[in-house]
Formats: sequence, structure tokens, C-alpha cells
Amino acid sequence: MPKTSLNRRTFLRATALAGGGFMLGLYPKAAALAQAGRGAAPALLPANFISIASNGLVTIASKNPETGQHALNMLPMLIAEELDVDWKDVKIVRAGVDNKYGSQFTGGSIATPSNWEPMRQVGGAARQMLIAAAAQTWGVAAMECSTASGRVVHRATNRSLGYGELASTAATMPVPDFRSLKLKDPKDYKIIGTTTRDVENKEIITGKPIFGIDVTLPGMLYAVYQKTPVFGGRAVNANLDAVKAMKGVRQAFIVDGKPLPSNFPNYLNDDPGLEAGVAIVADSWWAAQSARAKLEVKWDEGKWGTLNSEDIAKKAGELSRQTPARTLRKDGDVEAVYKRSDVKVVESPYTFPFIAHAPLEPQNCTAHFKDGKLEIWSTTQTPQIGRTILSRVFGIPEKDITIHMVRGGGGFGRRLYNDYMCEAAWISKTVGAPVKLLWTREDDMQHDYYRAGGFQYLKGAVDKDGKLIAWQDHFIGYGEGETFTHSGQIDGNEFPSRFVPNFLMQSTVMPLGLKTGALRAPRSNVYSWVFQSFIDELAHAAGKDPLQFRLELLGNAPPKGTQGVMDAERMIGVVKLAAEKSGWGRRTLPKGTALGTGFHYSHRGYFAEVAEVTVSADKKIKVNKVWVAGDIGSQIINPGASENLTQGAVIDGISEMLQEISLKNGRVVQSNFHDHPMLRMSQAPPVEVHFLKSDNTPTGLGEPALPPILPAIANAIFSATGERIRTLPITKHGFSFA
Repeated sequence: MPKTSLNRRTFLRATALAGGGFMLGLYPKAAALAQAGRGAAPALLPANFISIASNGLVTIASKNPETGQHALNMLPMLIAEELDVDWKDVKIVRAGVDNKYGSQFTGGSIATPSNWEPMRQVGGAARQMLIAAAAQTWGVAAMECSTASGRVVHRATNRSLGYGELASTAATMPVPDFRSLKLKDPKDYKIIGTTTRDVENKEIITGKPIFGIDVTLPGMLYAVYQKTPVFGGRAVNANLDAVKAMKGVRQAFIVDGKPLPSNFPNYLNDDPGLEAGVAIVADSWWAAQSARAKLEVKWDEGKWGTLNSEDIAKKAGELSRQTPARTLRKDGDVEAVYKRSDVKVVESPYTFPFIAHAPLEPQNCTAHFKDGKLEIWSTTQTPQIGRTILSRVFGIPEKDITIHMVRGGGGFGRRLYNDYMCEAAWISKTVGAPVKLLWTREDDMQHDYYRAGGFQYLKGAVDKDGKLIAWQDHFIGYGEGETFTHSGQIDGNEFPSRFVPNFLMQSTVMPLGLKTGALRAPRSNVYSWVFQSFIDELAHAAGKDPLQFRLELLGNAPPKGTQGVMDAERMIGVVKLAAEKSGWGRRTLPKGTALGTGFHYSHRGYFAEVAEVTVSADKKIKVNKVWVAGDIGSQIINPGASENLTQGAVIDGISEMLQEISLKNGRVVQSNFHDHPMLRMSQAPPVEVHFLKSDNTPTGLGEPALPPILPAIANAIFSATGERIRTLPITKHGFSFA
């Protein structure tokens, strides 16, 4: 095996982050191991994540963007646990954007399942290297050594060394094959399973400038960007000279745009690249925004300038009476069931609107294009994808693009898309200076990647014993041919597929001139409301208790392990837990007050929820309390953060019952929180959270707790009033939250 030495270059690299200590693991050593055939080098190296100072302070790089999901804490917790250090001795820093960290992505509740093992292995490998260093120092076998609280101990001789004392020697040790590591028994966890506060809590509470909106650079200018009000349009001309003459304005210009080639029409599944618009650059954001108020633009609105929500709804109604374009799944014979004399048949149409992400911090980005290289400060949830898109738009190598991850004030899926990053970079390149681009709330609301709306025409049947025996759904959504708009798709595996003997899922799509995208718990956030509300209708038609009806339906599960089917036993567990904690069927409630329930399998999480709701005579809704039961596997990594995420998901879901994005002449009508509202603090109910631990790998939590709250409240409203919510927002039925 080639000899590896600690030369000047590797020494400098080792000491850079540690402030006098050493980073663990040498790149040449890892490569040499692989070449020598002594086990493949791990895809992730401890040196990329961990540095240990001579005083024992451990610095851990957190690799994923942070927009409120607690990933900044959670990922280092996994490393620190297996490294076997005390949390008080850990300092967390943000990693740079680099492929050496693996996937750097926040979204889809995948941070936990995709990093649960790799991050623990990184910590375990570093611990093994420290043990090897101590064993070499003492001249003993590594198996005779153990660790505790940042020290390696040799019990036989009662000797110990701190990690800081061992770091330089440990840096010369081979990086162990991750497959050979023996990770901790969960009963020995000291950090995993213990609440840790967000490392930036103090900065958030005291208003320190840690968010993307706060970034400042020497010589920085400020920009606003006026995009066409109709998707896909472009600016023909504008009163640029008048705008440039205004106080503080440095530049104003039309951007023709640079769409990226796509395999899909209307940007159905891709970032669009650089969209056309008019940029204004000034000495201050207020000067730029004031100049924007005087901007006059003639737009070429393209082919979508006549698109209206009323016309879309009318077209959907027409399509619902026609033969569906595609059959996604067919089991049994639903039509034969409907003809039987011993069944009750229920038919119901459900309609749900587009909604916006509406994060509290509007989109923003700071960019500096200089000497053919690009530097970005962004709140993106997908920094690596963003770098690739910038490379394609500007025609420069990815190695010449540096992206700094900055804390984002909410994302909910909006920051998966990097349009604002392209805009800021283009403006900086054009004016030759660092530029901060800041969208207004109206920009954010009217140029989003919206949660796809849709129409579902449902039909089902229960037999004389109250058993669900037929289910049919004609889903009318948006797309082209056989391609759905992004996050607006449906497939034949949606529950209760394979739990009902006669099942038919069909679809038809309509063209759409509007960007759609992933919004917290994509698809599930609205399909749960549709399916769980219709299940409630069927339960009442069968004369069954709605919760018991669900348990009986879950009892019809196909054989365990059937591909694409949720684990019915895990779902039954959370349904029963939610029922127990809420006192379902054991409490007498006053008139106008009722319980409603719903469950959903989303992003690998199993959740059931019960809501207690009171409805007044004038249709004012008060959600008195919500009980949540969830199964996300064997470990709750950070209990306080997990409860916080669950409660936030419930509140977010309630807000969605109020929201709608509609179109008039191709334009988004809604513009701010007055017409796309969020639940007020005074309206938010107490949310009681319970986790049912199961013998399964831990999964994520940012999304799966959201979907069941919508049907739980809607079903409670029905039980309290007899009025069924089949169209959102609830204001269309005259309801509002008290």
C-alpha cells in the first residue's frame, strides 16, 4: 500500500477549521485504502464533517439547508452520538455546498431516512480512528479501549486521553470501512432522543441578521424584478428612461429571459431557468421599489392571457361527464356492484384550489458575478440543483459557482425552485456589482409554484353489512397528454387501493398556463381531505361509527409486504392511539360540538388525528383541540423539535382550509395575506402529540403530520352541523374560523 505522510498541505487542510486542532481522516489515506483492496473508501469522510480542537471542542458541519425543519441540529446530533461526545462540547457550523457532503437537500421529509445511517457512520468512523490513535499511543489493542464524553479510556490501566490530545494522531489513522462499524445500541444513546434547542434560537429571538433577507456585502446594490403578470409572457417595452432618472436608481433594463430546454411543456416538471421581466437596480431597496411604482410595461402575454378559473371549473364539469382519458388501476367490477339491490351507492364531487406556499420570508437572493465566476447567498432548499441550473443558464462550469447556504424563513417546498437565484445572478452580471434581489409579498404570491388544484368525482358502495365494497374516482387535473403537472399527479396506488375488492381509478388532464410545484406534503395535503372525507360519507351511509369503519377498512389489507401498500398494522396502531387519547366514543359533547377524524400515510409517516370542533349558528368554527398520533419509526431523534414540527404541520394544514389561488385573464388574483390568509394565533388550537414507536428505521416529520387535519376538521363540521365540505376553501360554504 502506498505510504501516506502528513505533509504541509494535508497539515494545513487538517488545521483550517479546528482552530489549532486537527480534522479527522486524510484524503490520501482513504484513497490508498481503496486502491489496496482493503475495502472501498466510504462515500463520506469524517474529515468533511468533523474537526476537533486541541481543547476538545468538536465542530460538526451540518450539510443540509435550514428553513425551519431543525436539520441544522438534527444531522450533527447523529454524528455526535456515535462520536461519543457531550452535546455541550459541540459547535455546529454550516457546511459549504460541495458534492463531498453527499446530497444537500431539504424537502420531502427525507433528511432523517436518508441520513440516519450515513451520519451515524461518519461519527462512528471518527470514534474508531480516535480509538486507534489511543491504542497506538499506549501500545495496546484497540479492542481494549472504549470511549465516553470525548475521551478514550483504557480500563485495564486506568488511563484516558481526551479527543483533543489524540486528534493529530487520529488524523493519520485509516478511515474504517463503514460496513465494519459497530454502532451504538439505542439503549446507550445520550443525545439521540434528548431535546436540543435550535443552535440559532438566540439569534432568531434577538433579531440577529441570520436570514437570507439580511445578507449585506460591501458595495452591494438592491434590485427588484417585475415579471409578466401572465405566465410565459415577455416585456415588449417599458419607460426605462423615466425610471432611470429617479433618485437612487442605478439601472433599469428588460430581461428577455433564458428558458432551459425541457422535456415537458409549460415547465410542468422543471425549473424554468431565467424568466423574462424588467429589472430595476438602485442604491437601496426602497429606491428600487419606489421606482417600480412608476414603471410602465407593455407585455406580450402569450397564449395564457385569457385563462380564467371559472372556465377551468366549467371545463372540468364537462370532462367529468365524458369517458376518462386513462385508467390508472382497475380491480374487480365497480359497475356490477352498483347494479346490486343490496348496496347503498354514494356519489360526491370534490373540488380543491391552487394555493401558494406563502413563506413569511419572501424569496430573495444575493449574487456577485465577477471575472467569469459567480458567488451566491441563498435560502434555497436545493443548493446543488441550483448550482447546476445556474451553470446551464450562464454557460459556466459548476466549479466556478460558489453557493453559501443562508437560513430561510420558511420554505414549505417553494425554495425547491431556484428562479430567484437565476434572476439575482443575471442582474449582478448585467450591472457588474454585487446585488441583493428581494421580492415583495405580492411577487411571492403571484409568481409561485402553486399547489396544484383539481377535481375528483367519487362514487362508492357499501353492502348490507356496512362493508365498503366499491370505490371509483375520476380525477381531473392538469397536464399534457399523459404527463401531469408537477405535484398534481395521481396514481392507482392511492388509498384505499387494494383495500377494496372493486376499485377503479381514472384520470383526465387539462392544459394549464401556471407553474405548479411541491407544497408541504405534496398531493397528500389535499388527497387526504378528499379520500378521508368520502370515507366518512360512506361510513354514515353504512350507519357505522366513522372511526370503527376506518379500522374495518384497514382490516382488509392485502398480504403484508405487497409492493406499494402502506403497512395497515402501523396505521391501525395510530388510529387507535388517536381515538384513545381523544376519548373517542367515551365523551358526551354539547350541541354544536363534535369530533372528526382522518388518517394518512405520507412521506413514510403514519398519522391519525382527531379534532374537536364547535360550530356556532352563524357558522363560526372553533377548533377546541387536536390530538395527533404518529408512527415515524423506532427513534424520535429530537423530541422537542418533533413536537414543534407536528404542531406546526397541524396549524399549517388548518390554514390551507382558508386559502385559494384563482386566475382572471391569466393573472393570479390573490396578492397578500388579506386574500390568501393564514390562521391567526388566537384561532390556533392546542395540539396534543403522541408518538407510537415501532421497530422501523426512523423517518422524517416535516410533512406527514399535515394531511389528516383537513379531513378531521371537515368531518367534525359535518357531525356538528350536517353540512359536508366538498369544496375548499371553507369560505365557499359560508364558514370561517372564530
